[in-house]
Amino acid sequence: MTRRDDEPPFATHRWGWRYHHTGVPTQQRREGERYLAQFKMYVSGFPQSPYGIEWMRFEPDSPIAEIIQAVPHVAFEVDDIEAALEGKTVLSEPGSPSNGVRVAMIIDNGCPIELIEFTRTT
Repeated sequence: MTRRDDEPPFATHRWGWRYHHTGVPTQQRREGERYLAQFKMYVSGFPQSPYGIEWMRFEPDSPIAEIIQAVPHVAFEVDDIEAALEGKTVLSEPGSPSNGVRVAMIIDNGCPIELIEFTRTT
């Protein structure tokens, strides 16, 4: 797959994925951190960021893959997480970190990418 400089990424243009956030690892404590005990990590910034930046700070014994703790990742919302994973290199299988949310991580060219599926209620 190759695209011209003026073309949007295939993930958004062809596959219909929607940008959700960029996760940035940090070692700095940040105002408003929220602790996620099951992942032994702190997250902050997303609710206030107009660009979807989420800071992630990890405990030394966090079960999160080392590459996610070291390399920023981009996250996309998808309609069908299983379909989105087809043909991709999967780092972590789909799981549910909270009610109504399923996530999985893939690797593309050494970069982690998060896929998120939300269950919408009307």
